[in-house]
Amino acid sequence: MDVSPSILTCDFSALADELVFVEHTGADMVHLDVMDGVFVPNLSFGPPVIAAMRPHTEMFFDVHLMMQHPDRLVDAFAKAGADMINIHLECADPIRPTLEHIHSLGKKTAITLKPATPAEEAFPYLDMVDMVLVMTVEPGFGGQSFMADMMPKVTALRQEIVRRGLPVRLQVDGGINAATAPVAAAAGADIAVIGSALFNAESPADLVKAVHAL
Repeated sequence: MDVSPSILTCDFSALADELVFVEHTGADMVHLDVMDGVFVPNLSFGPPVIAAMRPHTEMFFDVHLMMQHPDRLVDAFAKAGADMINIHLECADPIRPTLEHIHSLGKKTAITLKPATPAEEAFPYLDMVDMVLVMTVEPGFGGQSFMADMMPKVTALRQEIVRRGLPVRLQVDGGINAATAPVAAAAGADIAVIGSALFNAESPADLVKAVHAL
């Protein structure tokens, strides 16, 4: 299982150092949560911060747009250095044209489902995306508890991906730690977004190794 550390938990006054920390854990990519204060009741950062981070690492930037209107800023995020641009199925922009826009910029695409959104709503877009993210908390804030009742959704998506023979990765985000990552992996997830549990771990590298072993 790959690891995508969420930098929401990090020290924003020392982002360059925090990126070095993430690299040294052995993680596979960096998860960047962009919140607009409308789609979710919180604000985080935008393209300028991602552009400032980009020269400090060659790690893959997994950019999760918790935005009501992501399409209007897709070009800016691509230019800032996003490698994958992930939009919510519940956003106000049309999904297929927005995914086509992301593809046209040479970026990988992903879609995210909030807890109340059924797995089946992602099925029409599986042939257009590189990854699907199942939220295992309500999006908007870090440090929440893992929602185990999202695991049937993960399994339903994995079964459909396998049935159609698609190369789609399946990511989980929210409350992922040493205890919950195995549960998500067993359900069919192959990428874990880890925030608080990684940055607060006694040995972050050992946690990453344990999740990789799944």
